[in-house]
Amino acid sequence: MDISIKGKNLDVGDALRGHAEGNLAAAVDKYFERAIDANVIFTREGRHMRADISVHPGPRGMVVQGRSESEDPYAAFDGALVRISTQLRRYKRRLANHHKGHAEGHAEEALQALQYVIQPDYADEEIGDDAEPVIIAEMPEEIATLSVSEAVMRMDLADLPVTMFRDRASGRLNVVYHRSDGNIGWIDPNDQGTN
Repeated sequence: MDISIKGKNLDVGDALRGHAEGNLAAAVDKYFERAIDANVIFTREGRHMRADISVHPGPRGMVVQGRSESEDPYAAFDGALVRISTQLRRYKRRLANHHKGHAEGHAEEALQALQYVIQPDYADEEIGDDAEPVIIAEMPEEIATLSVSEAVMRMDLADLPVTMFRDRASGRLNVVYHRSDGNIGWIDPNDQGTN
């Protein structure tokens, strides 16, 4: 597994780099021996340190992400690693249960799409009524054919607020998202309209 460790607003020393590489490799290898890559970004935000970890555990396009903050970079990393380990364990268990339930296996179909991340010119400034956002990132993204429960799992593992997918049952594009009340919302557009 290729591990990249970077720092924003700080220099990641050899000791912190060694701690992160060793512990991340051990945690990921426990569940996925052939993980593709992992990225760790340490960010200094005033007095606090934030650690963001993302792991590509396998070839299916799944990304597992975790984040933690602390005054100490080691504690921030360890907190994010606990979240990653929990998500990897859950993902591995769901994959095992999915394979037991589908002995023949289903090839996962994917629809190509582009994902846009939009942000104002200056994050600290208030956005005026006539201001238009600037596109700061454009990434190719696959919209997978999944069941609703698989889409929710993917959203939770990647720590995303929303996930679009093609519903395996209906073939329509659907969306699952985290609601402000803590529940999961599911948007399934009905092509027949409402009565």
